[in-house]
Amino acid sequence: MVLSLTCAVQNYDWGITGDSEVASLGERNTGTSANRAEPHAELWMGTHPSGPSIVKGTGVGLKETIAAKAEEFLGGVAHATFGADLPFLTKVLSVAKALSIQAHPDKTTAAALHADRPNVYKDANHKPEMTLAITEFEALCGFVAHDRLVSNLANVPELRAAAGEDVAAAFAAAPSAATLRGVFSAVMTAPRERVAASIDALVERLRTAPNGLSPVDALALRLESQYPGDVGVLCAYLLNYVALRPGQCIYLAANEPHAYLKGECVECMATSDNVVRAGLTPKLRDTAILCDMLTYKAGEPTVLDGEPIGDASDGEKASVRRYVPPFDEFQLETYDVKAGSSCAAETSPGPCVFLVRSGAGEMGGEKVARGSVIFAKAGEAVSIRAEEGIVAYRAMINSRVFA
Repeated sequence: MVLSLTCAVQNYDWGITGDSEVASLGERNTGTSANRAEPHAELWMGTHPSGPSIVKGTGVGLKETIAAKAEEFLGGVAHATFGADLPFLTKVLSVAKALSIQAHPDKTTAAALHADRPNVYKDANHKPEMTLAITEFEALCGFVAHDRLVSNLANVPELRAAAGEDVAAAFAAAPSAATLRGVFSAVMTAPRERVAASIDALVERLRTAPNGLSPVDALALRLESQYPGDVGVLCAYLLNYVALRPGQCIYLAANEPHAYLKGECVECMATSDNVVRAGLTPKLRDTAILCDMLTYKAGEPTVLDGEPIGDASDGEKASVRRYVPPFDEFQLETYDVKAGSSCAAETSPGPCVFLVRSGAGEMGGEKVARGSVIFAKAGEAVSIRAEEGIVAYRAMINSRVFA
């Protein structure tokens, strides 16, 4: 029998105030009225201690419920591979303004950070992640290609000034991961006075530009309005600016820089809450650690549109798409089941978490509606019957683990 979950809502200051997916879904899920005067940022579905899900009817945490029967709930392969816990954490994000210039550590770095400062880095796990757009969703993701950065250093004098002439010239003469590291580190650790002067000059130039602004220039102005004088404003010219349409997805390995900017999404990641920040945030910054841990890969990120799953002849009744990143811990699926129709989810050898975004009906024999979150144990057959058209998401362990 599937388990219904009550999930945690996080009210970070970058979340959306007023109506949002997190506020509405959280309200439906918890049965508690959301104060829409507060920003609602994230809905967490999983076992992480910073926002654990609780099994409805028992009041016991999902983590503890799984641990009591780990082999049964996780399946033999997943239990042996990941231990006696759910290896992925699923979230809904409602983003009103930029989160932070950040990266998530790999396992070695995470273990060292957790051992050194467990009050800041609260677990020892790595945190690869993927983001599936619900609405149009904007992000900075990975470093721009070398030729683009050469052009930006030449055409954005304020970026060149922040980096320093020698560092900028070294990159232009021999673009590489090493010289890219030099540029990024120089900008992010530049003296506050130099950063402030560069951003002031950039804003003045862009606001008086006679021929309009590029999307990246417009983004730089928007970031400056949200975080005046912050060095992260200059990252608009260092990182790829990505605008996803609903249903598109990006993924991020550990040690890759990014910042979510605006929109709403479903996010899935390894079970961790480790974030190393260096800009666009009032929170603690570990700039030296961030600069040291990055891979300095450059180029546009991969955008996934999802692969259709199942019998195409069933398309009039249900549509299923699968998004598979190159990480063992997770993958995502979307379900669009028409009113009056049924759909059998492909049985997984590992555990699954379903979120119902809209509609109503039954899932695994349990009544569901908007905001319902369902846990299915390994090998459990889950059918979706839609009384009203159901749109749902399923997070699960990457299929390749069981191949």
